[in-house]
Amino acid sequence: MKIGNSIRTFFTSIKIVWIVIFGLILGLAFMFFGNKAVHYTSTDEYCASCHVHPHAEQSWKLSIHYDNKAGVIVHCVDCHLPPEGHGMLFAKAKQGAKDVYGKFFKDSSDFKWAAKRKLEMAKKFVYVESCTKCHQNLFPKTLTVDGENAHLSFLTSKSEVSCLNCHLDVGHFDPNNKHEHNKNFGVTASESTLVYTEATPVTNFTSFTEKIPGTSVSFDMVAIPEGQFVMGSPKNESLRKPDEGPLHPVKLSRFFIAKVEVSWDEYLEFFKATSSQGRKEIEENANVDAISGPTPPWGAPDQGWGKGPRPAITMTWKSANVYCKWLSKVTGKKYRLPTEAEWEYAARGGTKTPYFFQGDAKKYTSEGFFKKILGVDTTTIQSYVAYKENSQSQTFETNAVKGNPFGLKNMLGNVYEFCSDFYSPTAYQVDKKGAVNPKGPKKGQEHVIRGGSFKSDAKDVRCAARDFTKTKAWLVTDPQMPKSVWWYSDCIDIGFRVVCEVDENIK
Repeated sequence: MKIGNSIRTFFTSIKIVWIVIFGLILGLAFMFFGNKAVHYTSTDEYCASCHVHPHAEQSWKLSIHYDNKAGVIVHCVDCHLPPEGHGMLFAKAKQGAKDVYGKFFKDSSDFKWAAKRKLEMAKKFVYVESCTKCHQNLFPKTLTVDGENAHLSFLTSKSEVSCLNCHLDVGHFDPNNKHEHNKNFGVTASESTLVYTEATPVTNFTSFTEKIPGTSVSFDMVAIPEGQFVMGSPKNESLRKPDEGPLHPVKLSRFFIAKVEVSWDEYLEFFKATSSQGRKEIEENANVDAISGPTPPWGAPDQGWGKGPRPAITMTWKSANVYCKWLSKVTGKKYRLPTEAEWEYAARGGTKTPYFFQGDAKKYTSEGFFKKILGVDTTTIQSYVAYKENSQSQTFETNAVKGNPFGLKNMLGNVYEFCSDFYSPTAYQVDKKGAVNPKGPKKGQEHVIRGGSFKSDAKDVRCAARDFTKTKAWLVTDPQMPKSVWWYSDCIDIGFRVVCEVDENIK
């Protein structure tokens, strides 16, 4: 028995040794080939084999992460994966699974490449830890005062700010994303030999084309008759928000409203006439009869999409309000921003449905697991609205969609539009029994914006959908102290249209 037990013990020991040896060999093989696989799938060549979207490699080789004095090349994974110790392998596996799915089940021609180059999307694929791994000293001797202010803001509000807020072009170069003072903005606008000598006279309550004196620019104004409508959305409207109620009747006097949003053609005339290239933010014009307009912006407000008939964007509520004062002065009429009630009345065009055309938000929204996989039917809505599903992440020209029953275009989508009202989530409670020409709360911190934008989902371009300015968030990366009162540094989908009050002598 003892001999038998010894033999069994011997063979058991041999078995354990072989298992250990086999395990070591298997482990070493896995480590060797695993490391080789990790290394191979982390090369620039491998990344480029899948990521074949336009300009990716070209813009990378033009960036300072590739083309620089030091000769140091920052590779794809250095930015698009977190460093070791910060979940690198998990992020690699997760992104790899997405890439494999996309390669076999999606058509790359359908991808919205322009959207993926925007800040909101880029933040999902670039890790702050990867930036700070290399850039450990955020206050080098060569840093400017504006740079110091920006880096201090980064350190004190990391939850809001990414390195990309200011350095979006360093990995894939884009001249329109350069974060610098654009002192020549607007000064090279083309001039026309045709110059209007006077504004359009208005003697009857009919739509007219306004001419801006001293310029070659004109725009259409639409006559909106007086009337009554029910403002807000019912509780059973799909994907509504609580601040859209309660429903309440509103009576409005007649007014004129612009057919489309204020274009760059119009806004640049204001900029050229009122801006001062050398004036600082805190200075005011000493001449009380003059109107002090915007200081030069940082970067390219038009985002490189072009100016002309595209809607003017990125200006602040104050800037839009001062534009109205300037327009009133040069035309002799009373222009202003629309009240929230006027805006919704005009947007609905006499309809009572979520949109001024057929359909509801559940049908058109692209949010939800199955909608993202199967897609959404955009046949009707895309004819009337420039929004997330058809905009390619940029503005449309102002006349690019069909009008509503009043003939107004882009009331929904394209760019958010300022209203004159302060925002309050409970503003409608005050007027729930009815109101005549309401102007909103008497005081507040932010202003109402309406209509949604080219970045919005279908639920946010409904006629009743409300939103508001986010002044602090929209000025995070403005390096100036104090922050600009004329331009938002971090909002590219805001604009406005004007209302003209009806003179009491007009028939």
